Amino acid sequence: MCGHSQIQMTLADMNGLFVEPERAELSTETAIVSAAVSLGADTVAGWSRAESKLAKAASPVPKRLLEDLRQHIHAGEDPLGEAFCRIRRPSQRRQQGATFTPQKIVDAMVNWSAEFDHASRVVDPGVGSGRYLVSAGRRFPRAELIGVEIDPLPAILARANLAVAGLARRSQIILNDYRSVVLQNSKKTLFLGNPPYVRHHLLDTGWKKWLIDEAAKLGHSASQLAGLHVHFFLATVARAQKGDFGAFITAAEWLDVNYGSLVRDLFLAELGGRRIVVIEPSAMPFPDAATTAAITFFQIGAQPKSIKLKRVESLDELEKSNGNRTVRRERLAAERRWSHLTRIGRKGPEGFVELGELCRVHRGQVTGFNKVWIAGPHSAALPENVLFPSVTKARELIRAGPILSDASVLRRVIDLPLDLDEFDARERNAVDRFLAEAKSLGAHLGYVATNRKAWWSVGLRDPAPILATYMARRPPAFVRNKAQARHINIAHGIYPREPLSAITLTSLVEFLSRSVCVTEGRTYAGGLTKFEPREMERLLVPSLELLTKA
Repeated sequence: MCGHSQIQMTLADMNGLFVEPERAELSTETAIVSAAVSLGADTVAGWSRAESKLAKAASPVPKRLLEDLRQHIHAGEDPLGEAFCRIRRPSQRRQQGATFTPQKIVDAMVNWSAEFDHASRVVDPGVGSGRYLVSAGRRFPRAELIGVEIDPLPAILARANLAVAGLARRSQIILNDYRSVVLQNSKKTLFLGNPPYVRHHLLDTGWKKWLIDEAAKLGHSASQLAGLHVHFFLATVARAQKGDFGAFITAAEWLDVNYGSLVRDLFLAELGGRRIVVIEPSAMPFPDAATTAAITFFQIGAQPKSIKLKRVESLDELEKSNGNRTVRRERLAAERRWSHLTRIGRKGPEGFVELGELCRVHRGQVTGFNKVWIAGPHSAALPENVLFPSVTKARELIRAGPILSDASVLRRVIDLPLDLDEFDARERNAVDRFLAEAKSLGAHLGYVATNRKAWWSVGLRDPAPILATYMARRPPAFVRNKAQARHINIAHGIYPREPLSAITLTSLVEFLSRSVCVTEGRTYAGGLTKFEPREMERLLVPSLELLTKA
């Protein structure tokens, strides 16, 4: 991203190199190229024809200007990149996703990477003006430095910055699309940078097909709505070896949106995700746009049991040790959206964890038409094996107390299989008569029914070991489900992430029943309090060790 260094005199000098007003824009770009070449850009390996073409227009540059630029670069600034950001408007740079990262973020990412492991090679897939490579080159004094860039102008600027920093001999800039680049096998590689953010509607259909095909080879699905940064995550998996590691900063949208699911899948699988740091828009991680950013840390092939998450509101908080929270890998795997997990909940006593660390919480299935799908005289002839005792009213759980042990007091929900050919002739006749009655009532026309795989199959969840009410003018009722009852959407099912003993389940229910207050839910007008599944997962409970001892 383009920041704001104190280089006004440098820019004035650049603009002063050319005096023809009608060529002001061209002259300014040419002036930057002239300065970059004079600073040694062509001494970095990989010099391309496109860069040579730009360099042909280079003119002599005053020595005082070159010395001024060198001083800024040695001080850790990027005057050439700053000038590029001023010349190319944000709307122009967005076409190729050229968003240069603020130096504080660059340094934090490099420092974290250095603490994690040592790199013998650093690869920046969208090098821009070289901020990451220069910082990494200083931190890893023997590492080979490779930058990939599709635009020849910033590629020349990256070369100049590397040359001035004394890193030219171990550096290479490749002018190409990262998805097309072939990297030779090497010792441990650090993949580092800010993959270009380009919206899907600007991407070629051929590359969209590439994304889908390459993801399928790994057993993942991908969406053609995915932006270019998603492509770069996948390309990195293809180029990396086990043990390689990396840190990318991107827009944070992949944490939640459907077309970001590929990144989430890769994070938990091939990428070996270890840590995510979310930066609030107030910190301006992308000065051209008020957007939330996410820094993703990974080690290829790793399968850590837990992931570190952090959310910061200013860049000064990046390298502070506080604010981290740990989430079990299984919890991320069970979630479709991740950003809410980066928010720190209230702190509990020592040894306490969020309920979501131990269990998944799922709302019960929506039938779409209770009058039809809850058994009654209209379904009397149906086979018993499609009638499931279920909790259909919240008061059934409140009345049950701590344990629901008798399913005979419950109504039954009709849940037919997707394949009706499973029934014998007698059963199928009964099912067909029921479905005809259901159709006459319009059960097949509702939104829920038309969006199911088969309109007649409700799809009840498996029995949950613990059931809970979630909307009332009182705290939720938590109940051990010894009756193995199903539940519809008037209740939440609490499913342990790993099998728990009867004693542990009882201890958990007892704790929740006496500890959860209405203030922990979402209260609406009239005093009605609601606990969404994710809100219930944020409830603090004793760890498994404490529950077992209880």
